[in-house]
Amino acid sequence: MVCVLRPRLLTLAETQVTDPSFPFSVRDGLAVVTTPEEVDISNASMLREALRLAFASGQRVIVVDMSATEFCDSTCLNVLVRALGQADEAGGELRLVMGGSGLQRILTVTGVASLFRIYQTLGQALEAA
Repeated sequence: MVCVLRPRLLTLAETQVTDPSFPFSVRDGLAVVTTPEEVDISNASMLREALRLAFASGQRVIVVDMSATEFCDSTCLNVLVRALGQADEAGGELRLVMGGSGLQRILTVTGVASLFRIYQTLGQALEAA
């Protein structure tokens, strides 16, 4: 006998928090991970864990709200690119929210901006088809 475990979809009211710096919630049926002002080698593992929980929630679309993030280093970029690959493999989608031009510039200069669906506001990312 084979037992298949299926992740339970979270309801709109349910929220899971990995670390207060990287809260994970479900909004409008989409998983949302919010990042702090800086994401670098010192805390990128917490982003990785928050994204792991978001994938485990069973939501097809994961939004990373980086609207308050001013800086991310290569460790953060690595976590995001790997999460994008995981979303693609699962038939899902990873969306980034970046309100400021500084963070978008980092992604552009490193050549990874074109890989992502980037939105100016969380509302836009939640409403996108």
